[in-house]
Amino acid sequence: MSPANSAQLATPEVVRRQVNLFDLQRQKSRLGAEIETRIDKVLDHGQFILGPEVEELEQDLAAFAGVKHAIAVSSGRDALIMALMALDIGPGDAVFVPGFTFSATAGSVASVGAAPVFVDVREDTFNMDPEDLERAVERVKKDGKLTPKVVMPVDLYGLPADYAAIGKVAAAHGMKVIADGAQSYGGEAGNSRVGALAPLTATSFYPTKPLGCYGDGGAIFSTDDNLADVVRQIRHHGRAGDGDEALRLGMTGRLDTIQAAVLQVKLAAFEHELGARRRLAAMYTERLKDHIATPVIPNGYDSAYALYTVRVKNRDGVRAKLQEEGIGTGLFYRIPLHKHPAFAQWVREDEHLPVSEALAEDVISLPIHADLTDEELDYVVTHFLKAIA
Repeated sequence: MSPANSAQLATPEVVRRQVNLFDLQRQKSRLGAEIETRIDKVLDHGQFILGPEVEELEQDLAAFAGVKHAIAVSSGRDALIMALMALDIGPGDAVFVPGFTFSATAGSVASVGAAPVFVDVREDTFNMDPEDLERAVERVKKDGKLTPKVVMPVDLYGLPADYAAIGKVAAAHGMKVIADGAQSYGGEAGNSRVGALAPLTATSFYPTKPLGCYGDGGAIFSTDDNLADVVRQIRHHGRAGDGDEALRLGMTGRLDTIQAAVLQVKLAAFEHELGARRRLAAMYTERLKDHIATPVIPNGYDSAYALYTVRVKNRDGVRAKLQEEGIGTGLFYRIPLHKHPAFAQWVREDEHLPVSEALAEDVISLPIHADLTDEELDYVVTHFLKAIA
């Protein structure tokens, strides 16, 4: 065989790519012109606070979620704080939160003077474990120092928590449920979408969320007319309408009109975004399921796939190898909440959340966004399998 023929049969080198965990520039290429038109309209009418785009967006957000009320607010964390304030949660109250999530969940509880109580998560879905919630509530009641008031599950990585089981525990102990849907707008459980799975739901429009704006933003969803009115007052200094009288303690919690304009465009394209994320997630799962434990989506559920997260041994070593190949990854989250110094005053000396602690050592998120190409996903999978071999 001639050298030329040998060269033709040789396995080609894989061309190194740069595959980012998120890629907002590609989305901008698709939607940027329409977004600029919408922003220009806001600049022309000059109603930068609670302009008409805010109310229009709220109507569209509520319709998408299948609920009566959506209140656009300044951030996901502010949404959680306002939801807690609407239920008059404060000092002496216990709010039960999962131990494996972002710090804003527990931080919002502390911000209203209440005490976060940490609950372990399930090993399959990574969401709050209803059985451990029951144990935590009984422990708090036996201790007698706090009054159990609220359960605040998190829909981690875009998958709704088990609100049916959690709701039963909450009802048995006279507690309310607030859904932390910061990552899950667009997710589904049964025949309901996120926003309709709890009496109050908070979400985030941080730029890297499945539905994200060009800054901070969030929303609160409710089916309760009274709660919705209370939240609207809280976000606007405790005032009702244009009146000067503060009816309750409030905050500056409004979504600005320019961000609402951005979200109007992105919400119109959101079904496409969700479909693309779910298709890519299915491709990942099909390629990886024989090698590692892939994300578990219970029957009747659908994730918004804010992140595609798996567990691997030697996680940091795997991440370093992927980084060498230009592949971006995320570690959400490296420290369970009961290990954060900021929450030490609410942690028992014998606090141990074994699943949360194990996940913090093993999880890694792979690139997923609506503009990720099949070729890029193949590149990620190829090098990921090499890295874990």
